Amino acid sequence: MYAIIETGGKQIRVEAGQAIYIEKLNAEQDETVTFDKVLFVGGDDVKVGSPLVAGATVTAKVEKQGRAKKLVVFKYKAKKNYRRKQGHRQPYTKVVIDEINA
Repeated sequence: MYAIIETGGKQIRVEAGQAIYIEKLNAEQDETVTFDKVLFVGGDDVKVGSPLVAGATVTAKVEKQGRAKKLVVFKYKAKKNYRRKQGHRQPYTKVVIDEINA
């Protein structure tokens, strides 16, 4: 069984036991979080939401909080002596999906 959930403005396909990286959540390590924005539940019996599946939830356990590798943002204008270098590290939360309740 799998589900499509919405978190952090993105839609993610999840299955039980899967580890995913999502936008940062305000949750401590080893805490359980519940995603109630379930758009689709697939498997033997399919449930499609309009826009959400009523009563469906996905529970997950927070494995760790972290920051992604650094990206370099470099702005440059040719022949104008304009250069700006900036770094960015996006925060993320790694969660492991426990179960899909549909």
